Amino acid sequence: MDTKSHAIGESARAALIKARDEIRHHFERELMPFWTKRAVDRQYGGFLCRFDGRGNLIESETDKSIISQTRLIWGFSNFYRYTHDPVHLEAARQGLDFFVEHFWDREHGGWHWMVQRDGALMDGGKVIYGNAFAIYALSEYSLATGDGRGLEYAGRTFDLLQKYVVDAAHGGYFENMEPDWRPCPGGVYAGDRKTLNTHMHLMEAFTTLYQASGLEVHRRRLEEIIQLILAKMIHPVYDCGLAQFDLAWNSLPALSIYRSWDYERQGNPLDTAEETTCYGHNVELAWLLVRAGDVLGKDHRHYQDVVRRLVDHAVKYGVDYVHGGVFCAGPYDGPAANRDKEFWENMEVLPGFLDAYEVVGDPAYLKAFHLCWDFSNRYMINHQVGEWIFLAREDGAPLWDHLGNNWKINYHSGRSLVEALRRMDMLLAAG
Repeated sequence: MDTKSHAIGESARAALIKARDEIRHHFERELMPFWTKRAVDRQYGGFLCRFDGRGNLIESETDKSIISQTRLIWGFSNFYRYTHDPVHLEAARQGLDFFVEHFWDREHGGWHWMVQRDGALMDGGKVIYGNAFAIYALSEYSLATGDGRGLEYAGRTFDLLQKYVVDAAHGGYFENMEPDWRPCPGGVYAGDRKTLNTHMHLMEAFTTLYQASGLEVHRRRLEEIIQLILAKMIHPVYDCGLAQFDLAWNSLPALSIYRSWDYERQGNPLDTAEETTCYGHNVELAWLLVRAGDVLGKDHRHYQDVVRRLVDHAVKYGVDYVHGGVFCAGPYDGPAANRDKEFWENMEVLPGFLDAYEVVGDPAYLKAFHLCWDFSNRYMINHQVGEWIFLAREDGAPLWDHLGNNWKINYHSGRSLVEALRRMDMLLAAG
């Protein structure tokens, strides 16, 4: 990466040092110990992830999904790259052992969706979002440990996606497949849909895969999916991410999953489709594009225009300038409709706003970063236990205080904090 940075003034520098020290303390003294203490399943191997608001395991909910296992393999591998602590190395290694043993489909290849705590198969479907996280986690594990199994299985998974999942007619990837790689039907199983979410995480996975392998085929597929996202998945007028498409890349309204937590209680049907965009996703996409460019050897301002467009939309509509934090979602052109604050969005905007400042230089991005970190530090983080709550109201009052589940582990939290620290150190060193 080109490390030339925009200069910051003394007051901005002092604020950045304060935030950096707070984030480092939270990451090293609270968040990493939370997962190191709780996640490893000492009885069966792999990881446990469902913890209540006090950090206690929810004993009735111990099934293991591809999402939880891969994200924790990624998380502990990333922890190990940060700390070189053998505890984190061992956690990642035993997680890989369990994952290969119980999730790999020995008949058809690829990874199952869900197993019981002991590894017994529950759902053998091939969800491409999950297989993308397998590539991402195994590549990160290989970079962290040098264990060749990670890159071997990441490469095998990549090859299966190219064989069975590429949409040769319209581009991109199908998203939900049967265990034998036949496409799932349409409707609830989304066999007839494509999403920014899945393709963004495929881009993320291919970035780390290419970083680990250096293979030209991995580079080409990374370049292709970046161009697809830029061409098809960003609104050409309103400069925000489009959530869902048919197979031919016609934009479709998404289900109202981005409505507030009490939307249904107010008598509204949850199956209503609406044209909404997710602010945290858009900022996450911006910094992941810059990251992909870095790995591809591009100047870090190569994607400056699209970064500015995506982040400006979030700064205009997504940032809460009264309470702080970032709202969940809203229409393409107008104020946020869902003004709740979800953990992962408020995590991902931390490196995202810093990255945008590094690339574009707009001080509004530093202001947005501090508004989001200060809100999260006050309301989203359970400092006594060590992790972030799942969901808060606009004013910070907790709505769902659980600290872990199959989707909420140390992937968003660990990654966002490490990436934010790296960027703050860069900015401070250059300033």
